[in-house]
Amino acid sequence: MKEIVFYKTITNKNPVKDFLDSLSSKEAQKVVWVLKLIEDLPQVPRQYFKKLANTDDIWEVRVNVEKKAFRILCFFDGINLIVLAHAIQKKTQKTPRQAIRIAQARKKDYFQRRYGEYE
Repeated sequence: MKEIVFYKTITNKNPVKDFLDSLSSKEAQKVVWVLKLIEDLPQVPRQYFKKLANTDDIWEVRVNVEKKAFRILCFFDGINLIVLAHAIQKKTQKTPRQAIRIAQARKKDYFQRRYGEYE
């Protein structure tokens, strides 16, 4: 079983939680449902969770609600701990490079502060 946690900045800000708080209750419920799937299922379908190609091991939680597409970029700390790093509402087919860069920078920050190094 996996565990999901939120990345927090050095000033204790929680960017993914702030994003989720901005969603409607229906949208937020669907996000929570998908996150629960990821925590509970040993093999998560790619429609909900997939590794992004050409990244530093960044994964994408994929949530679609009606005609809106939400993406939460995350990374693993070990085998079972997933850290939610950045969230967006997708407007185009591809995940924006800027969103990926933010997630990668937060991953680096996370590991530096947690372990004193970047894995």
